[in-house]
Amino acid sequence: MTHFVIVGAGECGARAAFALREKGFDGEITLIGSESLAPYERPPLSKAVDGGAAGPKFIAEPERYAASAIRLLTGVTVEDVDPEAKAVTLSDGRSVTYDKLLFATGARARAFPGIAENSKHIRALRTHADAEALRKAMMPGKHIVIIGGGFIGLELAATARARGTEVTVLEGLERVLKRGVPEEVAGAICERHLLEGVDIRCGVAITAMAEEGSTAIIHLADSGTISADLVLVGIGATPNTELAARAGLQIDNGIAVDEFLRSSAPDVYAAGDCCSFPLAIYGGRRVRLESWRNAQEQGALAAANMMGLGEAVSAVPWFWSDQYDVTLQIAGLAEGAVQHLRRDLGDGAFILFHLDQAGRLLAASGIGRGNIVARDIRLAEMLIAARAHPDPAALVASSVKLKSLLAA
Repeated sequence: MTHFVIVGAGECGARAAFALREKGFDGEITLIGSESLAPYERPPLSKAVDGGAAGPKFIAEPERYAASAIRLLTGVTVEDVDPEAKAVTLSDGRSVTYDKLLFATGARARAFPGIAENSKHIRALRTHADAEALRKAMMPGKHIVIIGGGFIGLELAATARARGTEVTVLEGLERVLKRGVPEEVAGAICERHLLEGVDIRCGVAITAMAEEGSTAIIHLADSGTISADLVLVGIGATPNTELAARAGLQIDNGIAVDEFLRSSAPDVYAAGDCCSFPLAIYGGRRVRLESWRNAQEQGALAAANMMGLGEAVSAVPWFWSDQYDVTLQIAGLAEGAVQHLRRDLGDGAFILFHLDQAGRLLAASGIGRGNIVARDIRLAEMLIAARAHPDPAALVASSVKLKSLLAA
C-alpha cells in the first residue's frame, strides 16, 4: 500500500493529511509531530484575550485522525531523512519508510542571543505552553516588556492591555510593523496602542538581558535599564530547515520548492512556513510566507500534488491581525509599487492600494474597526489575481464599488 509521511503536525501538516483523504487517497498516511498535543491552531495564542484558557483550539478533534485512518504520532521528532532509502528515523529509534514525503516543519521564534530556552521570565511565543506562561503574567499590577513591534508583539500588547497589564514595546527599527505594512497603516495601529496606554519605544538597541530572581532586566544601549515581570521576545521567525538540509535538499530562505511544492529530492515536498516558492503573479519571484491561510492552502495544495494532480501555486498572499477592536488586512505584496492611493471608508477606516509603474494593482492594505475592510480587501485580492490595471480615480472614490472594477 502506498505510504505518505508528513513531517510536522501543525496547521499545514494536519490540513494536508485530511486533504489527502478528502481528495480520495486510500493509502497509508503518517503525520508526525514533536509536541505531545494533537495539532492545534496557532493564531489564537496571541489574538484572543481568553484564547487557550480552556485548552488549545484543535484543528480537528483527536479522534478524527483515527476515524480518517491517519496515523498521528505525537511527542516524537524526526531525527533523519534518507531520500535515497525513502525512510525517516524517529527519536524513539523507529524507522518509517515512505513513498512520498511532505516537510511541514514550519518556523520557530528567533531567539535573543544568550537567553536560555528554559528561561522563566524571558520567553518567546510559539506553543500552547508558551501562551499559558504569558497568560499567567497578564494581570493588573504586572509589567510585560515585548521585544519587537511586529504582528505577534503588538497582538500580545493588545491582549495584555485588555487584561490590565502594563506593557512596554521595544522596537529596534524606526517604526513598528516595518516588514510588509505601509507606514500609514502602521501609524494608525501605533496611535491606537498609545491611546490604550502602551509605551512604544522605537529605535531602541538592547545590549543584554538577564533574570534576577523573579524579574527580567533589560539593559539598553543608552545605559538605561528596564525591569519587567516577563519579557516576550518577538523578533521574527526562522524556518525549520535543518532536517531538510541534512537530507541534502536545496535551501533558499526555506526549503526551496517549485510551483508544485516539489523539493530538489524526488518524491519530497514542502509546504507552509518552512518553504520558499516561486509566485507566478509576481513574475516568479521566490517568496516565503508566514501566515495561517498560506499554511492551510499549501497543505491542501501539497496533498493534491502528492497525488499527481499537478496544481501550481496561484493564491494571492493574504495576512490579517486583530488588535483591540481593530482589524488590519493585507492582500498581495507591495514590493515594486510606485503609486499608493487611499480610499477612506469612514470612521477612521481606510484602504491603501499599491500600483506598479504600469498601473497594475500589486497589493492592498486596509485597517478599520471590526470587518469594515474585509469585503473590499477580498475584492482587491481578486483584482490582484486578475493582474488588473484599475482606474486610479475609481480606487480612491468610495462611491465606486470595487466589484464594478472587477467586472470591468
